[in-house]
Amino acid sequence: MSSEVAVRRIAAGRAIVDPEWLARCEAVHRELRPDLPADYIGTMLGVVEDGGEMVAATAGAEVLAVAVFRCYRNTSSGVHFYVDDLVTAAAARSRGIGKVLLGWLTDEARGRGATRLRLDSGTQRVDAHRFYHREGMHIACFHFSRDLARA
Repeated sequence: MSSEVAVRRIAAGRAIVDPEWLARCEAVHRELRPDLPADYIGTMLGVVEDGGEMVAATAGAEVLAVAVFRCYRNTSSGVHFYVDDLVTAAAARSRGIGKVLLGWLTDEARGRGATRLRLDSGTQRVDAHRFYHREGMHIACFHFSRDLARA
């Protein structure tokens, strides 16, 4: 991995810090979430309005990886640090970039008083699971879901 890779905060709290960088993240983010609405910036503004934040691992102007996260209190873990999305561009995988971003997220979670960092990963994402296990994460629970869309 290049020593030029840096983590850049794009959204903090309720305000987008740098809309230009947010737009640069779209292609990488869509590698994980291809079904995001066409209005990516509007969607992300809504996520931020609801308490989400976003960071990207970058090399110069190139976005290599993106993470969307939120921190809040709940009854199961106190200060809950949850990663909605964590994705490294396919062309940048296996270069340590995901590790850098996960390390940043871990430090951020600790700094906010969280005792755990949690995320969900689709059952089909076997390569991602290998990465999470390699980075010391474990499967802590089952996540159940019910589709509420009306047919």
